[in-house]
Amino acid sequence: MKEAILHTAGLAVGYNKKALIQDIEISVRPGQIVTLIGPNGAGKSTILKSITRQLDPIAGTVNIRDTSIRHIPERKFAQTVSVMMTGWTDPEWMLCEEVVESGRFPYTGRLGLLSAHDREKVQEAMELVHVTELAQRNFTQISDGQRQRVMLARAICQEPDILILDEPTSFLDIRHKLELLSLLKDLVRQKQLAVIMSLHEIDLAQKISDYVLCIKGDHIDRCGTPEEVFTSAYIHELYGVHRGSYNSLYGSLELDAPKGQPKLFVIGGGGLGIPFYRKLQRAGIPFIAGILHTNDLDYPVASALAAEVVTEQPFEPIREAAIRSAEKAMQQCDGVLCCLEQFGTQNQGNRQLLELAKQQHKLLTEIQWEAMLETTP
Repeated sequence: MKEAILHTAGLAVGYNKKALIQDIEISVRPGQIVTLIGPNGAGKSTILKSITRQLDPIAGTVNIRDTSIRHIPERKFAQTVSVMMTGWTDPEWMLCEEVVESGRFPYTGRLGLLSAHDREKVQEAMELVHVTELAQRNFTQISDGQRQRVMLARAICQEPDILILDEPTSFLDIRHKLELLSLLKDLVRQKQLAVIMSLHEIDLAQKISDYVLCIKGDHIDRCGTPEEVFTSAYIHELYGVHRGSYNSLYGSLELDAPKGQPKLFVIGGGGLGIPFYRKLQRAGIPFIAGILHTNDLDYPVASALAAEVVTEQPFEPIREAAIRSAEKAMQQCDGVLCCLEQFGTQNQGNRQLLELAKQQHKLLTEIQWEAMLETTP
């Protein structure tokens, strides 16, 4: 295992000599992404600013290769650590290419003149993050997402050993979030960069991080791999979630289940019920879901959004007891919605429910279903 390139010991950070977070222990190796998560205002940015010498630590040390950052000359520090914080300066009359070029200043002479090699690095970085077409655009006249990518290109062309990013996916649409994080992962692997970043999107943090630090109150509350940190119960506790739910298996969030007496019984499974559960939630229509095997794709979402879920054990044929429970639940409801067109050998119990719904004239047609959504206040 590679040795840590950056590590802290007994670090306390804050403002006006008052510590907000204490006993911060961070260690990051080349080829590793360490992510800080926690509620808004927890102090993630304060920690990053203290690591990058924008704030003086209240106590403790931050070392790069066993040398305190206090003792590293400015130029050497800039060649080693590249920083991209939330917010940016608005340089007047600077073209995007000029903003990226400023990432090469740690390598230029006193006059700040770029060599041919420097310009190659600038072009390479701009191509990597797909901002080449913005080269001659004024930095103040492009979108927030485009600015974010230009600033990332600036950080990359600095050729650091350590890349520190504060909410790098802010302002980006889904395409560019995924592109940016995929690019980060490639850089980490290929160039053996060490990355420390903060993220609000816990689903993305769960997927990209090698190691996660959870900030709560005045301390690091938990740290470990994503598999160790991202449990549904702990994320609810860390963020104080009282409305809706977070599912650690899928990294997905769901809103509150509709309140009231269930109006519909939804026969689902295989992921086909999920869009209908969410439509019913949006319309505020309480429902019962079933019969779902507890390892079915539908099950986590149904558990979050349905008033009740009638279940069966994984890999078992639907047994009579589950069918009886589902029939009893159907009697409480005004109608039945079936999301399935085919029924496998393990799922014949749901075929029985469908036939019963037809016999009882409870099965909703598509027209009736859409009308229910439109007429619900």
